[in-house]
Amino acid sequence: MKISSSDYAMSTATWRKSTYSGGSGGDCLEVADGLPHIVPVRDSKVTDGPALVFRTAAWTAFVSGLKRP
Repeated sequence: MKISSSDYAMSTATWRKSTYSGGSGGDCLEVADGLPHIVPVRDSKVTDGPALVFRTAAWTAFVSGLKRP
């Protein structure tokens, strides 16, 4: 099943930046939490641009992989 950001109300999503992004306003990603079954990700400098949408399980596996030594 293909998922798309257009299937969800992204305008009501609550976006957050990584705590690793620092305060310089540089190149950052934002992630939206609280949407069922998906995790949207977007460029923090282009907030009205497109979002990549990942299934929650895939995003969780990706983040877990990043945390491994």
